[in-house]
Amino acid sequence: MTSIVLHKISDATGQTLDIVSRACIVQFSDVQVIEKRWTMVNNKELVHEVLEGIRQAPGFVIFTVVDDVLSEQLILGCKKLKLPCIDILNPVLSQMSNYLGLVRDARSGSQHVMDGDYYAKIDALHYVLAHDEGQSLADINDADIVLVGVSRTSKTPTSIYLANQGYKTANVPYVPGMPLPKELLQAQRPLIIGITKEPERLVHIRQQRMELNGHREETDYTDLNAVTQEINEARAVYEVNDWPLIDVTKKSIEEIADTIIYMLNNRLDGAI
Repeated sequence: MTSIVLHKISDATGQTLDIVSRACIVQFSDVQVIEKRWTMVNNKELVHEVLEGIRQAPGFVIFTVVDDVLSEQLILGCKKLKLPCIDILNPVLSQMSNYLGLVRDARSGSQHVMDGDYYAKIDALHYVLAHDEGQSLADINDADIVLVGVSRTSKTPTSIYLANQGYKTANVPYVPGMPLPKELLQAQRPLIIGITKEPERLVHIRQQRMELNGHREETDYTDLNAVTQEINEARAVYEVNDWPLIDVTKKSIEEIADTIIYMLNNRLDGAI
């Protein structure tokens, strides 16, 4: 397995970088990513500290720093270190500025204006973290979306991505032979979605995860026949409860989330 260090540098909270990196990382299942976050980098001294940190742990660099002077300092520093350094925002901002014929305001963190939408996203993120892997089921009916699936079907990263779009999302694991929580089965408000994945792909992902944790013994968790049965059992439960199903095998987190949002909007419009 390939391992890389990913440096994420922001002059604000780093939320934009989190979304971008998450959407990219999911495309490389055989790569172990070690993330280094650098936030509130808004002066030359801090950029210097960041570059020293990058020098000590070389890797791939992405950043959102709107101040042109600091941005140039960071790019030149990475060039001297012979490391890739990708500016996420400025190419888009420059093209937009040219198109509009306007000079942009170089305000650090202005992509995170403290409006109602921002606070809704923060609230949604807190909800996701409190309701990960079947936690805090007492208020699960407050969720907009609930994802149900067997282990390693991308429930948590999808939930976090949806939170960044402002949706309160809970996720509940399906464990073979175990009944689903009554709170989930009784929930009326949220859109409940069953998540599935092709058995061969799921086995591969689980084996990688176990190896990373130092476990190499064969168990039902990574046995193809057992995993196939596990997935079929879960799908049968989704069907009994009339929950829509999404196969995430060949989908990125962004694609999964877009599908879920489309389904939620159709439900609100009465189509589902």
